[in-house]
Amino acid sequence: RAAGAVFAKLQSASGWLQIAIGLLVGVGSAMLASRKLSTRFRARNSVERIFLTVLIICSAVAILTTVGIVFSVIFETLRFFAKVPVTEFLFGTQWSPQTALRADQVGSSGAFGAVPLFIGTTLVMLIAMCVAGPIGLFAAIYMAEYASPRARSIAKPILEVLAGIPTVVFGFFAALSVAPVIRRWGESIGPEVASESALAAGIVMGVMIIPFMSSLSDDVINAVPQSLRDGSYAMGATRSETVKRVVLPAALPGIVSAFMLSVSRAVGETMIVVMAAGLAAHAVSWDLIETFNPLQAVTTVTVQIATLLVGDQEFESSKTLSAFALGFVLFFFTLILNMIALRVVARFKEQYD
Repeated sequence: RAAGAVFAKLQSASGWLQIAIGLLVGVGSAMLASRKLSTRFRARNSVERIFLTVLIICSAVAILTTVGIVFSVIFETLRFFAKVPVTEFLFGTQWSPQTALRADQVGSSGAFGAVPLFIGTTLVMLIAMCVAGPIGLFAAIYMAEYASPRARSIAKPILEVLAGIPTVVFGFFAALSVAPVIRRWGESIGPEVASESALAAGIVMGVMIIPFMSSLSDDVINAVPQSLRDGSYAMGATRSETVKRVVLPAALPGIVSAFMLSVSRAVGETMIVVMAAGLAAHAVSWDLIETFNPLQAVTTVTVQIATLLVGDQEFESSKTLSAFALGFVLFFFTLILNMIALRVVARFKEQYD
C-alpha cells in the first residue's frame, strides 16, 4: 500500500513535470520566434539551412559508423595477427581453433589455417551462382521482353514474395528436402554423398538469390531506352535478335552489377550453410577432386564467424580474435569485388553510351 502511494505521487509529479517542460519549450520557442521577426527574414532560407544540416548530420553518422566498424575490425585483427602469423592464417590448411589452455598451445601450428574456409565459401558461392545467374537473368529477360502485362503482374509479386522468405526457411528446406534427395541420388549411382553437402547448400542458396538477381536485372533491362528496340525492329531484326544484340549489350553494366551483388549475397549467407553444409572444416589435401568435392560437407567464413562468437567468449583468446580476422578477410574480398564491378561497369558504360 505504501509503495502504491509512492507510485501515485511520482506519477502525479511526472505529469506536472511534463506540463512544465512543455510550457518552457513553448515559451522558449515563442521568444526565439519573436526575435526572428523581421521584414528581412527569409523563412525559406532558414528551413533550407536546417534541412541541409540534418542531411549532413545523418550522412556523417552513417559514414562514422562505417569507419568505426572498419577500424574496430582492423584493430582486433591486428591483435590476432600478433598471436598467430599472417602466413599461417592465410595459407594454413587446417582449421581447428581452440582456446589455449597452456602457453605452448597459443597459435599452435596449423590450428588457424583458413584455407578450408576459403575453399568452402568459394565452392558454395560458385554452385549458387551457377543456379541463380542463368535462371535469374533469363527470368528477367522474359518478364521485361516477352511476358504479357498480365503474366508480369503475376510473376513479379511471386518473385518479390520469394525474396522476402527468411533464410532459415530455405535452410530447413535444404536440410530436410534437398540434402536427402542428393544423398539418395548419390547412393543410386555410386558416389559417396555426405548427409550435409556443399551441393545442397549451393542449390538452395541459388534458389534464394534468384529473385534478387532477377529483380535487379529486370530493372536494368527495363531502363534500356525503347528507341534502341524500335531502331532494331526497323532494321528488320527479330525480338530475339534485338534482345541479344541490342538490349543485353546496353544493359550489360547493370547486369554485371547485379551479378556482383548476388555474389556478395552468396558469400555473406550463413543460415543455409549452417543447416545444409555443416560446421566442420576438413583439412585440405593435394587431391583436388577430394578438396573441391561438392558432395562432401564444408564450412564457410561466415559460418565460422557465427560459431566462434556464440556464447560467452574470452576476447583475449586467439579463438575469438580469429573471428575478426575472418571478418576482415570477408570485408576485403567484398571491397575488391565491388571495385572490379565498378571498373567493368565503367568500361562497358563508356562503350555503349
